[in-house]
Amino acid sequence: MLQEPALTELIRNALAEDIGDGDHSTLACIPADARGGARLKIKEDGVLAGMEVAEAVFRILDSNSIFRPFKKDGDVMKSGELAFEVEASIHTLLMGERLVLNCMQRMSGIATLTRSFVDVLKGYHTRLLDTRKTTPNFRLLEKEAVRIGGGVNHRMGLYDMVMLKDNHIDFAGGITAAVTKTVAYLQQRQLPLQIEVETRNLEDVKEVLAVGQIHRIMLDNFSPALLSEALALIDGRYETEASGGINLDTLEAYAKTGVDYVSAGAVIHHAVSLDLSLKAI
Repeated sequence: MLQEPALTELIRNALAEDIGDGDHSTLACIPADARGGARLKIKEDGVLAGMEVAEAVFRILDSNSIFRPFKKDGDVMKSGELAFEVEASIHTLLMGERLVLNCMQRMSGIATLTRSFVDVLKGYHTRLLDTRKTTPNFRLLEKEAVRIGGGVNHRMGLYDMVMLKDNHIDFAGGITAAVTKTVAYLQQRQLPLQIEVETRNLEDVKEVLAVGQIHRIMLDNFSPALLSEALALIDGRYETEASGGINLDTLEAYAKTGVDYVSAGAVIHHAVSLDLSLKAI
């Protein structure tokens, strides 16, 4: 479930961007007190996402709106089905239409692609993580779509987990220096944040194991064979994540190694929006 304050703020900002000083197309030809209904028609197969967002959009625009869902987030959807009906002021329906469609089409595309990755991982220990490779100001909904599709949300931003990536390590003077400084920083500020460290080769892995004090090791751009070697070194002491160019064609080979997580920015930035329409009843 989405956190209400964050979702409300996102919706209000999006409506302000779209409506500006008024929806003059609607104001010009529809009486302010007119009420009506609309239904969301599914025009493409996939995984449905964004129902909670749609209901919130109409509720924010019209507290008296009536939302009737026929499906829920995460349901498989088929072309020709209906997702929901809504009754509200016609001004609300017309002002909210494009925002609802933009969100649901994008979210459904991400949920559908995520589900295809998750289906490959069935029967394996490995789970799918998303990344921070998201659309600015839309991360909340893109990550929610990953969750709806069956993936696991990684950190939301730079504030809720420490990830020491290659540039941090190089600027800090190496893995040992980066980890040591980070541990001291977190202790000084009493921040209960987990630490993940990116490694680029087996020597990096050995250095992380020597310094310790971390929670997860990222194995970046490791082949499945090299990943298996790294996992043998780590021997379950820390969580492990494989990252870097992993796609549907290579995913199962990585899962067969037993790595805890694979991360794939592609589930968000390669997703294609699905076709939905909102039509008057």
